[in-house]
Formats: sequence, structure tokens, C-alpha cells
Amino acid sequence: MTRQLAEATDFYAISYHHETMSALPAGKLPNHILEQLLSRIRLTDPRVVVGPGVGRDAAVIDTGGERLLVAKSDPVTFAADAIGWYAVHVNANDIACMGGRPAWFLATVLLPEECAEGLPGEIFSQISDACDSLGVALVGGHTEVTHGLDRPIIAGSMLGEVERERLVRPETARVGDALILARGIAIEGTSVLAREKREALAELGVPNDALDRAAAYLHDPGISVVSAARAICDAVPVRALHDPTEGGLATALNEVAAACSLGIEVDGAAIDVLPETLAICEAAGLDPLGMLASGALLAVVPDGDSDAAIAALNAAAAPARRIGSMVASKDGVIMAVNSGRRAVPTFARDEVARFLSGRPG
Repeated sequence: MTRQLAEATDFYAISYHHETMSALPAGKLPNHILEQLLSRIRLTDPRVVVGPGVGRDAAVIDTGGERLLVAKSDPVTFAADAIGWYAVHVNANDIACMGGRPAWFLATVLLPEECAEGLPGEIFSQISDACDSLGVALVGGHTEVTHGLDRPIIAGSMLGEVERERLVRPETARVGDALILARGIAIEGTSVLAREKREALAELGVPNDALDRAAAYLHDPGISVVSAARAICDAVPVRALHDPTEGGLATALNEVAAACSLGIEVDGAAIDVLPETLAICEAAGLDPLGMLASGALLAVVPDGDSDAAIAALNAAAAPARRIGSMVASKDGVIMAVNSGRRAVPTFARDEVARFLSGRPG
């Protein structure tokens, strides 16, 4: 299905770096800043089962019934094409990563001034189609034309439910647990770039047939991990689930480690980089590890359940393999590539955002 990350890292010569700048780059806040902000929160309501934290995909609230309420909010800011489809699925994924079922969606849709009159209806249709594909009810939201925007933005909120005994709790992870990656990287980022910057990528030498396939990643293999998450939760005890989004797999690995309060050792050669992703990254000088990656699923399961978990994911059309293990927190988040070991990189901004901004690496 893919070439391995070891080849890709040779191509990029491991040119990872932190950008030093006085202003924050576009994208989600760096983890160290987010941790500082979240440390100010004091939760006094005992019904909050899972509150905010780095690597935590959604909040969980005990409303007193047989099921727990799962709540998530997430915007879509990179994409303009098919933005409604993205908004539903990226929020639903985080509900699924808590072991839950997404059920109700609300969307705040912000439109640029002088947008085409048909744009609101087009976005509404995308949202409705995505909700229908998951059995989710669209229950509310807000739509307005907003000053200062150059493209539409959607801030979505998804509510769902999870049976108490199925809630996925990363703090239960243990040293030696298996780390599994399903469906490879980077589905969403590859599709966004092919849809938003096709002409620029073609000028860089990406073949048209590769761009066609990359654009189709939105639906095949698709950015939803709901069915994959359900399949693995049905098959084995799951310690943690996480969908790599902004900042790509590298950021997601650091977030999983933070949520589990453990370290991670990853086999770089085991990470599948999808072929169209690799073609675009090679042409554009991007790193697939730092590329928007919704559609992939990271799972932490007990070591002895690794084979059964992989079999369940494969049966759910989510090709999977073990890419590493959980280690002691003092060991950090480490990747073995060829004959060396190095810290998994961090990215000052997502590679998709960097390319869309036109800024060189």
C-alpha cells in the first residue's frame, strides 16, 4: 500500500526544527502553552468524568443515566472545499476515540462577505450528508456572514454517548502496551492539498492521476475513524484511542504519551505513508509526519491483545499494524529510524498550513 517512513526520512534528511518567532503561527496552540492555560482550570463539578487536557479528545459528563455524555468541539479552518463534510467527521472521530457513539451535531458556520448566495446551501448539504452517513442528528447551530474572512469557517460541536464500561481511559495504559496505527498517513492533509492547491502541486511535478487519487482520499479511504474505533473496542480492551489531526502523526504521538503519562518508542519503518501523500510531500518539500492526518487511528492495547486488535481493524477495512510500544515516561517519545533513535519531532505549525500560507520550510 505504501512506502515506509524510513525511506521518507532519508529523503527529508530529518530536517525537523522549531520555528522561533515572536508571534504564534496559524494552527492549534503548542502543547506547552495549552498546558499552562489548562492548569488554571479548577473543576468543582463532580459530574465531570473527563475534563480538558493535552491528548484528551473529548469531555465526558455523568448525567446520571446508563450512559455517559461525551462532548467535543472542533473547527475546520484549513479547507474550503467540502468543509461541511470535514466538520462533521473530525468531531465525530473524537467522540469515537472515547469509545462512544456520535449522536448530535451543532455547527457554527461563518461565511466571508460577498460569498456566493448558493454557498450556505452547499455547506448545509455537506453537513447533512455527513450526518446521515454516521446516523447523527443535526440539531442546531448558527450561520452568519462575517467581516474579515477570506474563506468559510465551521466550528462544530458533537455530542455522543458511551456505556460506562466502554469509556476509553488513557490513564489505564501500562509500560509494554502495544501502539497500533490503522490506515496510514496522511489522509486528510493529502486530500486538502490536492483539492485546495491542485494547480500549484501540478506545477511542482505531481502527476494529474496522483492528484485525482489524492483528492479522492476525502471519501476513499475517507477521514472517518468511527467504524474502526467501534471495531477495536468491540474486540479487545482498549487503553487509549487518538485520531491524528493538526500537526500530524508526530503531534499525535506526543499527545498520546501526555494523555497516558508514559513514553513511546516507535518503529519508523512500520509507519505507512500513503503513496499519494509521499508523492505530494516529495514534490512540495513537506514532511508527512507533520501533516494533517484525520482518517488514521492510533490505538494503545495490552501487549497480548495486539494481534486480535489488528485483526479486528483489518476486518473493518482499516489496515493496521503495530508501530511501537509504550515505555516509561522518562524515556520520552522516541522513533527508531534505520540504525538510529531520535526524539519524535514537534512542528511549530502543521505542514498543510505551512504550504497553504506559501511560506518555505
